[in-house]
Amino acid sequence: MDDKLELVLASSSPYRRDLLKKLQLPFRFQTPDIDETPFPDENAWQAAKRLSRSKALQIASDNPDAIIIASDQTAECEEQLLLKPGSPENARKQLAQISGKTVSFYTGLCVFCVGKNLDKTVIEKTVVTFRQLSAKEINHYLAKEPAEDCLGAFKSEGLGITLLESISTNDPNALIGLPLIALSGILRDAGFEIP
Repeated sequence: MDDKLELVLASSSPYRRDLLKKLQLPFRFQTPDIDETPFPDENAWQAAKRLSRSKALQIASDNPDAIIIASDQTAECEEQLLLKPGSPENARKQLAQISGKTVSFYTGLCVFCVGKNLDKTVIEKTVVTFRQLSAKEINHYLAKEPAEDCLGAFKSEGLGITLLESISTNDPNALIGLPLIALSGILRDAGFEIP
């Protein structure tokens, strides 16, 4: 592999940066500027694919010889698209809405490089079942671990795991924001030495 080939994470997310650090490869990050508003009649799977590709393509236009890693996560409960809460009150409402229900999270991953003719997009599905939550439990959780910037209003890598009944996925990293199993396979195929 060309030692000068650069990895660029198309994200401002500290969660994704922390996940990518696990692969012990040098990278930098650049924040994409795209409208993440879902399209009418777009389901969560379609939105995750479109948004991850849009982020990758935008950053690739400034970095044609770099390998761009972009990811986006969407979720739906009972065929309704969920959005990041954005405020403590909305986080409370979202947790009450999904209490006792199953939520499907879709994490889109796009790895793109013009110079290497690399264009791979995968979607990792994670199915999460929340236990029945009381208003007291929701308030107690959010007081200890603010999660208004997280889809589903919880952090599975933290105290949010206590809100769950089960998680079903091929890659637990996908729920946090970056499917590392798929990513490491794509990077190995591109010539990176990853154990």
